[in-house]
Order: sequence, then structure tokens, then C-alpha cells
Amino acid sequence: MKREPPSYYPIFLNVAGKKCVIVGGGQVALRKAEALLDRGAVVQAISPDFCSELDRLAENGKITSLQRNYRSGDLHGAFIAIAATDDRGVNLAVAKHARETAVPVNVVDDPDNSDFIVPSCIRRGDVTIAISTAGRSPALARKIRSRLEKELGEEYAALAMLIDEVRSEIKEKGIKFSGDDWQKAVDLDTMLDLLKQGHREKARAVLLENLKLS
Repeated sequence: MKREPPSYYPIFLNVAGKKCVIVGGGQVALRKAEALLDRGAVVQAISPDFCSELDRLAENGKITSLQRNYRSGDLHGAFIAIAATDDRGVNLAVAKHARETAVPVNVVDDPDNSDFIVPSCIRRGDVTIAISTAGRSPALARKIRSRLEKELGEEYAALAMLIDEVRSEIKEKGIKFSGDDWQKAVDLDTMLDLLKQGHREKARAVLLENLKLS
């Protein structure tokens, strides 16, 4: 009988400046490394062999690499660990050592032996949307991501920056608004349309007017 997947608790981790260990040297390990580097992580990769792209990252000082087999103790000081090899025995050893040292671990394509799974993501500046099917169908998660990518343009990133700017200015003046006030003030369709056309100041004016600050 197939075991039901766990009910995951969605969370965004701050990995900036933190050691993240990837065990594996192929294309999957490369994708994990690139995603972590984009978020400012300190990445260490461990594998007897590395793909050319991972070698290049190591040569350029973007990651550190240990070109050898994984060993017990390699997870010392790690914030998270990712097992991304094509050897199930190695992946299970990484998972076992991670749990013994209280390091959260993701075993790629093996949610049963993972503490966390990595969702399919859309990123527009500081706006990130994560999509997960709890491991039931990564293909479906990617399909949903592809559909949303067509609908969500860079104007969403611009809107996040604009709202943050206005919030900071209001905070400096000691003015307070509730979460409901902000919800009502953000005229999503109008502001996104203005930003898409390059009318940033007009979008800002709409926000200030809705907050009754104009």
C-alpha cells in the first residue's frame, strides 16, 4: 500500500552566507548549486566527478568542491544538505548522517527520505511564488509554473519595490496603516497595468490616493 505523502509546512529559508552542502556532481547538483548561489548561500559540492559547469563554478571561486567520495562528517557545520547523486546508497547515507547531526536534508526525487522538498518556483525580483504537489507530480508543478510564468511579468517586481518604498516613507513619518488598509489600497490591476506601461509615478499616485495621502 502506497504511503500518503506528508503535509508539508511551506517556508522560505534565508540561506545567505550559510554553508549548504550538495553531494553530487551532475546536472541536478548543478541546478541546486545555481539556485542556492542566487540566494547568497555558501555552497560546497562533494563528488568523485563533476560536470564541466560545476568545475567552472569551483574554478571561479563561486563554490568550493571536494573531488572525492562522500564521507561521514562532511555535513559538519552545514545549514542544509542536498543528496543529488545517482547512487541510492550514498543518498541514504547522506540522509542518515544529516539526521544524526540535525541538518535538514533533501534527497532529490525521494521525498520519503527528505526533511524538505524544493518546490517549483517563479521569481520576479523579490516576488517569489512556490508551487508544490507534495512530491506527487513534479511534472504538474512545472506545468503550473510554466503557465504562471506567462502571466506574471516584471511589473510584479516593480510593484513590490514601489510598495516597499511608500511603506518606508510612511513609516518614517510615523503614520500607521493596518494590513486591511494596505489590501484595499493596492489596486492590483490598475497599478500593474500602469507599471507595465512604464508609468511608475502614476502607479505611485494611485497608491497614495487610495491611502488618502495625496
